Amino acid sequence: MSKIFIYFLLGLLISCENIKRQDLSKLNIPDGMIWVESKSFLKGAKTNDQFAMNLEKPSHNVLVDGFFIDKTEVTNKQFKEFVNATNYITVAERELDWDEMKKNIPPGTEKPHDSIFQPGSLIFNKNVKSLNNINNYHAWWKWEVGANWKAPAGPGSSIENKDNYPVVHITYEDALAYCKWANRRLPTEAEWESAAQGEYNDAIFTWGDNTNLISLNANTWQGNFPINNNGEDGFEMIAPVKSYPANSIGVFDMIGNVWEMTDDLYNVNYYNELDSSKKINNPKGAEKCYNPLIPYEIQYVMKGGSFLCHQSYCASYRISARMSFEMNSSSDHRGFRTVVTPQMLLNK
Repeated sequence: MSKIFIYFLLGLLISCENIKRQDLSKLNIPDGMIWVESKSFLKGAKTNDQFAMNLEKPSHNVLVDGFFIDKTEVTNKQFKEFVNATNYITVAERELDWDEMKKNIPPGTEKPHDSIFQPGSLIFNKNVKSLNNINNYHAWWKWEVGANWKAPAGPGSSIENKDNYPVVHITYEDALAYCKWANRRLPTEAEWESAAQGEYNDAIFTWGDNTNLISLNANTWQGNFPINNNGEDGFEMIAPVKSYPANSIGVFDMIGNVWEMTDDLYNVNYYNELDSSKKINNPKGAEKCYNPLIPYEIQYVMKGGSFLCHQSYCASYRISARMSFEMNSSSDHRGFRTVVTPQMLLNK
């Protein structure tokens, strides 16, 4: 009887799995998305990763349910369709409100001069000639009045003939607005890592563990950061989507090019507070934001690194790498991609 019961259970499981796959085939899957199978994998730093940071430790086993994810970051073309349909105005294009901004900065901070207190965004300063302190990131960032998703380098620039580039200068609020319009959402950090791992479950990079393949698989900084980028990987700055090979399941550019937003709150203590002795099912991130370096601003986790990543500074072109972004900020090296679950598609 016990063998019969076991065979019955196995048959039931196989039947359920077939039903799931048949259900997927009946869904109206959005263009440009790909299915990520439910799987268990090691989230966080890998033991053989020489660049792993404390923020990525300790690693922990997770189980993430299946979902659909964009094959690429959201592009200028896709974001333009959203703006044309909704007349949406991004945060970088809006007039600044000093009274509102004061709520998220240290008390007593003086209002910036009117010449710079205008709509704009952060852009990388390509004119850095020397650097005394690699940790002084203010040296390579500048506030550019007039920079936004339509003018990524500021006044005089445009996205003409750049439909297939990742949209940048997007805040968390902007990304959520796009998601609402498209019936999507931002991925959790665990979902992002699941998609990046592809058919792996403990890889350092989307292509495996070989550091010698970085320039062939990702748009990162090549040369002396932040003074000279020799463009060894084919691009000095941001690249069009699909400029590099997809990972093992067909997802592009999850490493390098632009950082990607997730929906997980950033908390420097989050990994240490987890019970890493147990597998965690579908983790949603920290319950509250905590970053002692920037205590006044709500921050979220971003993943994947960008064209500015270099081993001398952050080496964040790794799956486990995680940094913070301020929810009201935008820059020319951060974008996003979206996910959708079968349930979301059924409820549409």
